[in-house]
Amino acid sequence: MAKTLSSVTLVIPARYGSSRFPGKPLVKLAGKPMIQHVYECARACRSVNDVLVATDDDRIKQAVEQFGGRVVMMGGEYRTGTDRVAAVARMFAGECFVDLQGDEIPLNAELLSDLIDPFLQSGAEMGTLKRKMDVTDDLHNPAIVKVATDANGHALYFSRAPIPLVRDDPSRRVVSGLHYIHLGVYIYTKETLLRFAGMKTGVLEDAEKLEQLRALENGIRVRVWETPYASLRIDAPEDVPEAEEKLRQYESLKQELNLKRTAPSR
Repeated sequence: MAKTLSSVTLVIPARYGSSRFPGKPLVKLAGKPMIQHVYECARACRSVNDVLVATDDDRIKQAVEQFGGRVVMMGGEYRTGTDRVAAVARMFAGECFVDLQGDEIPLNAELLSDLIDPFLQSGAEMGTLKRKMDVTDDLHNPAIVKVATDANGHALYFSRAPIPLVRDDPSRRVVSGLHYIHLGVYIYTKETLLRFAGMKTGVLEDAEKLEQLRALENGIRVRVWETPYASLRIDAPEDVPEAEEKLRQYESLKQELNLKRTAPSR
């Protein structure tokens, strides 16, 4: 019987020097830096014991401290965000660690619970999330990572390419229930996270620039759970206006729902 885990530390790796979007964690969305939106959602998740930002830049450190967040400075070079999270895991106690990318804004804390809660009961070494693609999603956009899983929910492959390819559909469009977006959030047991960080960069990982492929190449089974909740992903400056509009719409909807809940019944 699998051991039930309980201690969950969520780490948000946040670099300033992104090649495509320098300073991305500090871009303002609806009046707040992006890193604050990510942090606040993580803190709202009932399944998380501790949240901290891991950064290499004093500007990000100051921004996090200004909104009352917990932050740790991580010097040195790291291949990926997960490698930075592993460095944090060496510094802090904890049974398992969540890696929430600093440019993936969950619009509901339940998105994180959809990953953490089943993982703690599963006995899995590593887990992540998927969400059904909408017919309006661009299946061919390499910035949208896709995932295919087996009948038991384990990842078969992650790719920037449109997988699976429906050979007999010349339109090459999204098929509901067949195509899934992979979300940039991972959970590991501490032992698996440290083992992962000690592995060499894989051939597939290097080709696709997807760190999770390192796990598949080295025989680590990645359990994938599905969530219905939306998130906002920002890859480049041109993504900001649309993301900000979606965030404002979500905040307005949330306020409306809260008002309905608190309104006196007649």
